Amino acid sequence: MGAGTLFSGVAAASGTSNPTAGKARRCILVYLLGGPSHLDMWDLKPQAPREIRGPFKPIETRVPGIYFSEHLPELSQRSQRIAVLRSMTYGNNDHPFMTYYTLTGRVSPIPLGANTVLDPQRSDDPHMGSVMAKFLHRDDRVPGYVAIPEVRVRMSQMPVAGGGRAGFLGPRYDPLAINSDPSVAVPLLDLPEGVSSQRFDSRRSLLALIEGRPSRDTRYKQYQYQRDTASRLTRSKAGSLVDLSDEPPELHSRYGSHRFGKSLLLARRLVERGVSFVGVHFNYMSQCDGWDTHKDNFRCLKEELLPMLDQGLSALLDDLALRGLLDETLVVTMGEFGRTPIINSNAGRDHWGLCASALFAGGGIRGGTVVGQSDSRGAVPVSDPVTPPDIVASIYHALGVSPTQMMYDPFGRPLTLSTGNVVNSLFL
Repeated sequence: MGAGTLFSGVAAASGTSNPTAGKARRCILVYLLGGPSHLDMWDLKPQAPREIRGPFKPIETRVPGIYFSEHLPELSQRSQRIAVLRSMTYGNNDHPFMTYYTLTGRVSPIPLGANTVLDPQRSDDPHMGSVMAKFLHRDDRVPGYVAIPEVRVRMSQMPVAGGGRAGFLGPRYDPLAINSDPSVAVPLLDLPEGVSSQRFDSRRSLLALIEGRPSRDTRYKQYQYQRDTASRLTRSKAGSLVDLSDEPPELHSRYGSHRFGKSLLLARRLVERGVSFVGVHFNYMSQCDGWDTHKDNFRCLKEELLPMLDQGLSALLDDLALRGLLDETLVVTMGEFGRTPIINSNAGRDHWGLCASALFAGGGIRGGTVVGQSDSRGAVPVSDPVTPPDIVASIYHALGVSPTQMMYDPFGRPLTLSTGNVVNSLFL
């Protein structure tokens, strides 16, 4: 199925939307931190020289003419649900810059180089999940945006990087962060040990008495909103949101015993219970340095990364479909960039911003398609180039939120939610 006949162009976000777009009501972003190798996953080049193509073989999928890596057998059997975008491109190869750019759709106001590690700032542009928490989410019984875990910069152990929180939208739209392993109990919404519900309510009443009249200070009002939200979620037993103990054992087994599989199982549980946006920021490995495969690229992919992704993501798509949730849940799988066409002397591939692939499935997506095409080396797009802001605009569009809707920066200046164009070819 050729990309040229399927791609109807990148339409301006302010133009007429496809009438079926906006079908999704929630989104799960599977973000492969480090930069997944498109050449060894979704865009193999079997006719290229060995120093480009590597040892992996392409296998047929359920859709004639679409091929995946031999190490993605489960996903290859679900290709009818998946749209593969093979022409994501931008000319920067730095983790901090591209992480910020792909998750917000905007260039950081602070220069971000290869080794820049900064705490998140309130001047940052907001993560897609925070934007959707503000402009899409309406159920105050559950959080709008949950991060499993929060975004990390690849070369740092800091829990958060710029572009991972709500930035100038304010703390009200920061994610509920699950930074621990979801396979064990996550106590963040449980009452403290020894504190009964009655005692908890008494404490709240006493606090209200001490505080008296509400302050008009904006910062205090934001703090009070955060505190009241946490209190409401705790009091409403929302802790069950993140409790996987009552999920059937066979479902745990299907997703996998690894932390990534448990994170995806938790993501399904969250969207099923009304969370609008879940970001699974995949950066925890037992053998390899995430998807940043500068060395031993093929061993890491074959022995850990691809089997984990194949099992977990295929289980998520099946689980959502079985529960009748897939038609209204957008699932996006991407990283900050791709990997170099040339294999380096350490049997690895280095950073490559000029070409990458992304997967889309679920709500409103045209499954069984390929959008865009790269050259014979997988180095640059030769048709229909798509930038990170276009990806962001398309995610908002899929969720029924106009990318041209306005938000306001810290100085009160109006900004559109996205500066990108909607990739209409992705949608039915």
